[in-house]
Amino acid sequence: MSDTSSESDTHSGGLEPPVLRGGWPILGHLLELRSDPIGLFSRVREECGDVGEMNFAGSRVVLLSGEEAQEAFFRGDEEQLDQAAAYPFMTPIFGEGVVFDASPEQRRQAMKNQSLKAPMMRHHAEGIASETRRMMTRLGDSGEIDALDFFSELTIYTSSGCLIGRQFREELTPEYFKIFYELEKGTDALAYVNPNLPLPSFWARDRARRRMVGLLTEVFERRRMNSESERELFDVLLSLRDEEGLPRYPIDVITGMFISMMFAGHHTTSGTAAWTLIEMLRNPSVMSGVESELQTLYADSREVSFQALRDIPLLEGTIKETLRLHPPLIVLMREVQWDFHYRHWTIKKGKKVAVSPSLSNRMPESFPDPERFDPSRYESGREEDSQVFSWIPFGAGRHKCVGSQFAMIQLKAIFSTLLLDYEFELAQPPESYQNDHSKMVVQLQKPCRIRYRRRSHSSSL
Repeated sequence: MSDTSSESDTHSGGLEPPVLRGGWPILGHLLELRSDPIGLFSRVREECGDVGEMNFAGSRVVLLSGEEAQEAFFRGDEEQLDQAAAYPFMTPIFGEGVVFDASPEQRRQAMKNQSLKAPMMRHHAEGIASETRRMMTRLGDSGEIDALDFFSELTIYTSSGCLIGRQFREELTPEYFKIFYELEKGTDALAYVNPNLPLPSFWARDRARRRMVGLLTEVFERRRMNSESERELFDVLLSLRDEEGLPRYPIDVITGMFISMMFAGHHTTSGTAAWTLIEMLRNPSVMSGVESELQTLYADSREVSFQALRDIPLLEGTIKETLRLHPPLIVLMREVQWDFHYRHWTIKKGKKVAVSPSLSNRMPESFPDPERFDPSRYESGREEDSQVFSWIPFGAGRHKCVGSQFAMIQLKAIFSTLLLDYEFELAQPPESYQNDHSKMVVQLQKPCRIRYRRRSHSSSL
């Protein structure tokens, strides 16, 4: 579609976005979103260009694609492009007044987590490496794991220890990562119709959240009875009172905070870690290169905590390439609070506007041979991740994920520890490892089995 608008169109009201063809009665393009979202978004770009409108069960969503259009999305005013209003189906998971159900100002305050500041990163790397070794003691010399289960459990411990507190982490058990698996079922795309439909996945979501409230209530009661417990993040929040002497943050809200922090710090890393290992095993030359890089880097027996803060070029490139092809969120959305103008289009108040990391990260004009797994994209001279509004696994601009640095440190520390002591191989056909796109929070399909064997001369870090 050619740009034939005048300058005044941009401000006084422009053209309605072109609407994608097809779709079902009532549901529109929702089933296509649920089964093949990358194909759906690619079809929007092919048929409509940089701006195209979809119908998700009556919710009108305008996809912006291409670097220029995505820049407009990420630079949009938070009050005009409201994140909270675009994700009402997350409220049953997080709870009322938490994250997407909070105001823009409350969300900005929540992001000011001191645990994510640079001075804390070396301390975090120490804890992550220690937690990884702790998980490794359960592996034995050889066996088989489900990659998603293994990394989900590991990152529940690492993220909670770093972001909440070490003593709080000691209260956690493997049941927690299983609860998160059930909570994630509640992000089924059918929640666009109604997040409280009588569906098994939504019943599982609600049972899981009630169980999480119960578990955390028990944790805080035990900590309250133990006079030697350190006061960590949630202990401080639970002790705060309002003007009437009532708890400012009741246990249900604290539960929502915990779930939201773990969605950010655990879900992203667990899926990316599993996919990073799978992609290295599907690309043996990459695995060999990463193993050699780590063996050279740690030849002087320095601590993982020190090296994880430095460049590990091939491992970092491998992680970035995994994030490019397997971003944790397949679509980012905002609801338009007053008419949003981009070039000669006007997106009306009440519609949603979206970008897709999965689509953007595969645009051939930005990433040549986009389906090829190629960690060398990030080497000096290429640096394809420097296209800040095209390479967007963590978002971009003011909306970039505040935990992106923490996620990279976490992944570097995990693989520096694992790959020095263990060899891995695929336990399934390479093509059988796929994402489950029926959920808005994307995760690997299970099973995703991996075999492991301790190295005969493993490093002791």
